[in-house]
Amino acid sequence: MRLLRSNLGKLRRRPASWVTLLLLIGLLILIILLVTVASRESRDPEAALASQLFLTFPGAYELVMSMVLGIGGLLAVTYGAAIAGSEWGWGTLKAAIARGESRVRYTLLNYAGVAIFTWVGIAVAFLVGVLLAALGAAISGISLSGMSDRDALFRLPELFARAGLAMAMNAALGFAIATVARSQLAGIGVGIGVFFAEGIARIFAPDLIKWFPFAASNAVVAGGTQLGGAGGGGGGGGGGGFGSQLDPQTAVIVVAA
Repeated sequence: MRLLRSNLGKLRRRPASWVTLLLLIGLLILIILLVTVASRESRDPEAALASQLFLTFPGAYELVMSMVLGIGGLLAVTYGAAIAGSEWGWGTLKAAIARGESRVRYTLLNYAGVAIFTWVGIAVAFLVGVLLAALGAAISGISLSGMSDRDALFRLPELFARAGLAMAMNAALGFAIATVARSQLAGIGVGIGVFFAEGIARIFAPDLIKWFPFAASNAVVAGGTQLGGAGGGGGGGGGGGFGSQLDPQTAVIVVAA
């Protein structure tokens, strides 16, 4: 616990932690702002209706979380890579081992700290997204009565658990690559490459790509807990779109693996 607390204190002071969180929140604000404008100003009835779905509760709970995962998945990869790579660049891992610390234990607890910070980021971004969606609904004249839907509220812990698992996997991907390569740039570069490669390959091989990391992590929420019957619409950040995607339970197994 001492080492974990030390890692958490170190991450709390790292600029990467705050920059990543603020970037996630900023992009989420921009998307919900655009959705709100589209719901009011779009001349296409279908486009306006699709935009209103993101502002209609209780379905908006799941759709906001899908957006958080879609945006945050790539940010989690870069964050994990930045933290793991800095251990080599700054020599902190060598110093810890020289003091008699286990390399495996130090690395795993360092990753545990990263995972905890990604969960905190999910919670903060989700709260901001829900508040913005509620504000957008009020501006667009959409009822907020669904926010208090009991079934949806009771399912929120499951939604958080699924999203936390997916985000931890994304962070682990960048963390592992940077640790093996002993380089921040390698972890960030490979993670970004996989992210965009999946997006392109989904057009040509959707049944294969659905088993890959980012597609599976999006499916954990995007297809899953039907909060109030919003439909499995999610796909925020590439979860939906081309071809099939994994069912939520299979996606959880793939992400955990």
